[in-house]
Amino acid sequence: MRACLAVDGAVAEFLAELPLEIAEGLLGDWAVWARRQQLPPRGSWTTWLILGGRGAGKTRAGAEWVRGMVAGRAPFATQPAGRIALVGETFADAREVMVEGVSGILAISPRRERPAWQPSRRRLEWPNGAVAQLFSAADPESLRGPQFDAAWADELAKWPAAEATWDMLQFGLRLGDRPRQVVTTTPRAVPLLKRILGDKRTAVSRMTTAENRGNLAPGFLKAVVERYRGTRLGRQELDGELIEDRDDALWARASIDRDRVAQAPEMMRVVVAVDPPATSHAKSDACGIVAAGIGVDQRAYVLADRTVYRASPQVWAERAVRLYHLTEADRLVVEVNQGGDMVATVVAQVDPSVPVTPVRATRGKWLRAEPVAQLYEQGRVSHVGPMAELEDQMCNFVPAGTSGGASPDRIDALVWALTVLMLCPDAPTSVPRVRRFG
Repeated sequence: MRACLAVDGAVAEFLAELPLEIAEGLLGDWAVWARRQQLPPRGSWTTWLILGGRGAGKTRAGAEWVRGMVAGRAPFATQPAGRIALVGETFADAREVMVEGVSGILAISPRRERPAWQPSRRRLEWPNGAVAQLFSAADPESLRGPQFDAAWADELAKWPAAEATWDMLQFGLRLGDRPRQVVTTTPRAVPLLKRILGDKRTAVSRMTTAENRGNLAPGFLKAVVERYRGTRLGRQELDGELIEDRDDALWARASIDRDRVAQAPEMMRVVVAVDPPATSHAKSDACGIVAAGIGVDQRAYVLADRTVYRASPQVWAERAVRLYHLTEADRLVVEVNQGGDMVATVVAQVDPSVPVTPVRATRGKWLRAEPVAQLYEQGRVSHVGPMAELEDQMCNFVPAGTSGGASPDRIDALVWALTVLMLCPDAPTSVPRVRRFG
C-alpha cells in the first residue's frame, strides 16, 4: 500500500501484528478510514460536489470514489463502472494530481487493484478491464465522442473553458444504469459552480483544512491557517466556503482584507455603538453591537462585533455594557429611533455609570453608510482580526438592502460608531486617554 494514512501509535502497532495481506486489506478499505464527508452521500444524486479547503482531503475522496466505482463496491456503486472520465484544469494537472499525486489514484490503490498507467495514451487500465481517460478542461472538444458511466472533475472552479467542458462531459455520461460524477474543488463564485449547486440532482459535501490536520504538517497549520483564518481568502481556501462579491455592494472584501490588522495600536478614543431591534421582546430581530476606536495614528479600528439575535432588552444591554468595559470605551452610542428613552433606561438598569449618547437617524441606511464606506476606500479603517458575519453583511449591502432582505443590524451599529468617531464634528468628546485593546 503506497498511500500514507495518519494513524496513531496504538493503531500502527495493531496493524504491524497482522499478516501483511490482512493489514493491506484493512488499510485499503477506505470506508474504515474516511471521514463522513469523504464518503458518497445517500440518495439519487447525479453529481456529488465536494467543496473543500486546501489540504482538506477532497482529492483523496475523489480518487477513492473512482476506485470504489471501478470495483463496484459499496457505498460507492452497486456494479463496476467500465469507462471513467478524469477531467482536470489541464492535462498536466490531471496527471500530477488525479493520477500520480500523493492522494491520486495510483498512490491510494492496493497492489492487487492498481491500474496500469499509460502516460502516452493518457489512460489508466484496471485488472478488471475498466478504463479511465484523462481530459483537459482547456480542450472541451476532446470530450465530444467518448462515453462514460462515471466521471471525476477536479478543481472545476479553475477550469479555463468551464461551461463548454462541463456541457460536453454531460453529453458523454450515458453508459450504465446510473451514470454519476464527482466534482472536487476549492470554491470560487464562478457561474458554473453556482449552477451546479442549484441543481436538485446535486449532493453537496463540505470539508475544511483543519478537519484533515492529522495528515498535514503542523508548520502549515500554524503558519497558514492562523494567518488567514476568518479572512475572505481563508474562508475560501481553508474553510471551503463559497464567498460571493457583489459589484453593486457598498463595501468590497478586497479593501477590508487589505487593511486588516492582527492587533490594534493604542487607542485614544473608543465607543460602543448599539442599534436596538424594532421590538422589545426576546424574539426580536438582531441588536447590532459594534466597538470601534481611534488609534494614536489617527486611523479608525473596528475592534469587535458582539451583535446578538433574538434577545430581550436586558440581554442585549448587558452584552453592550460588557463590551464597553472590555474595550475601556468612553461611551455607548445608541440609536433611539425605535426605542426612544427606553434604551437609556435599560442600560442604566444594567450599569448606571455607563454614559449613553443617543443618536437619531434622519436619513436612510444607504445614505448614512456611504461616507463610512468612503473611509474604507481611503484606507482609513482597519478591522482587528476577522469578523465574518459583519463583513458578509457589509459586502452584500446594496441600495435595495442586504441579500435576502435581512436587516443590516451590524452595519447600522458599525456606521454609528465610525460616524461619531470620524465624521461627526459635534460628537461628544472625552479627555483623551491611551489604552490598548486585546
